[in-house]
Amino acid sequence: MEPCPPKRLAMTPGGDLPGFEHIRRFWDEQWGATIAKILPGEYYVTTQDEYIATVLGSCVSACVRDPVFGIGGMNHFMLPLKGEEGSNAEVFSAADRYGNFAMEHLINTILKHGGRREGLEVKIFGGGKILVNMTDIGERNIAFVREYIKTENLLLLAEDVGDVFPRKVIYHPLSGKVKVKKLNSLQDDNVVERERHYLEDLNRKPVEGEVDLF
Repeated sequence: MEPCPPKRLAMTPGGDLPGFEHIRRFWDEQWGATIAKILPGEYYVTTQDEYIATVLGSCVSACVRDPVFGIGGMNHFMLPLKGEEGSNAEVFSAADRYGNFAMEHLINTILKHGGRREGLEVKIFGGGKILVNMTDIGERNIAFVREYIKTENLLLLAEDVGDVFPRKVIYHPLSGKVKVKKLNSLQDDNVVERERHYLEDLNRKPVEGEVDLF
């Protein structure tokens, strides 16, 4: 996994699949490609020769694709906290439902547009210990996504998770290649602030319902 070079960006409209009009996409002159940037709670799926980028702290991203049909995508999520961890079974139930929802949205969209479940391959990233006094959040996110992949019998090809730093991740679904740049925590303080706001929003919102898979 190689460091990500600096970028020169210009906005470019739309994606090739419906439902992703809100995702910021840029033409990058240095990479010679379009890059879709996703934020916490978002995901993006494409059949085009383009990249998906995000910056992860305690959050995790799953990069999922069907290499035969040339479709793939990436999500960016964190499990919510509902009270003190371990206080009752509902805490974990709510967190698991949200994690399942985040994963199934991504997989469901890939399958809906031609991917095959038996052909999916997965790479996972993130789960760093960057939130002070909340060092277990990243570990919980990692444990969830690993268990999800195992339970759903998906093929896990690679992972770069844990440790104490944020990561910048750029994924190319067409080839399956991922580039990761490990950031100094002081290098990108807004990662911590963004994740704190995201976690607060998660804890205020009800857990979404189930998603049917195609």
